[in-house]
Amino acid sequence: MKKKRAYDYARYGYIFSIPFVLAWLIFQLYPIFYTLLLGFTDLKGAGNTDFNILWSTPFKNFISVLGNKSFKTAFINTLIIWGCNFLPQILLALLITAWFTNRRSTIKAQGFYKVMFYLPNIITQATVAMLFAQLFLYPKGVVNDLFLQLKIFDKPVDMMRIKSVTRGVVIFIQTWMWYGYTAIVLISGVLGISPELFEAAEVDGANQWQTFFKVTLPSIKTMLLFTLVTSLIGGLNMFDIPKLFQNGGPDNATLTTSLYIYNKAFQGGYLYGEASAASMIMFFIIVLLSALVFYLLRDKDEVELRKLVKLQEKEYKRKMKMGKI
Repeated sequence: MKKKRAYDYARYGYIFSIPFVLAWLIFQLYPIFYTLLLGFTDLKGAGNTDFNILWSTPFKNFISVLGNKSFKTAFINTLIIWGCNFLPQILLALLITAWFTNRRSTIKAQGFYKVMFYLPNIITQATVAMLFAQLFLYPKGVVNDLFLQLKIFDKPVDMMRIKSVTRGVVIFIQTWMWYGYTAIVLISGVLGISPELFEAAEVDGANQWQTFFKVTLPSIKTMLLFTLVTSLIGGLNMFDIPKLFQNGGPDNATLTTSLYIYNKAFQGGYLYGEASAASMIMFFIIVLLSALVFYLLRDKDEVELRKLVKLQEKEYKRKMKMGKI
């Protein structure tokens, strides 16, 4: 009876997972393979569905994208914007984590602060982009009016025509929207650490910063890896903020690879083949960079321990065959 009941429960679990599997196959796996296929075709033109596979020059679209100056600019912009927003984002998140998880002091109204830190992440990116676009309007925007009142400017300045300012605003928006989420993830990781480790550090006379750097950070290494990889994936797929804030301008200063792909596919010549090729190039770049991050941040002690265990198992099997055991 017990085996039958266990079998019944397993069957129901498979049944409940069917909708998710079907949705994943239809809306994720199929589009990925179809996009990969289109990368080897000559499909272009609005509303066109007829295409031919480029048998003679299968990698024509990929070569065209990699040699495109706009794609190179977009890729560099994406890396710069992601790198410049991730560094302050993780530093702010770590500072908040150290503040909230300090065992030697109690912070009142922690729930209120956590909500305020996380609130920007709840607001849709489209809303935030449109909000900041309105703030920096020329000549009658809030920022211009404020600078005029403070006597910083003598007359209104169209700051969105300055490449460094526009890119800096996008970086600020990304940092402001995501530092709270990162902090919440890290705080949850710290709360899962055994209190005995902190008690041992206190007994050994470690101060707050020594405890944080010697006990807390090594213990949440997995969470740091998670935030880095998810931020990398999200950063390289950045679209809403650059698109709705200044549509990649001025002079492609905020053009990202996702926006480049969108422009290729849905504006101008509707070059679906090249857009698909660019999508797959970014897909493989993200996979390679994620694998590199996992490799560089791997637990070397654990890797060495696994190698030692495997050597011991091989030695044990060898002795078994020789009859020594």
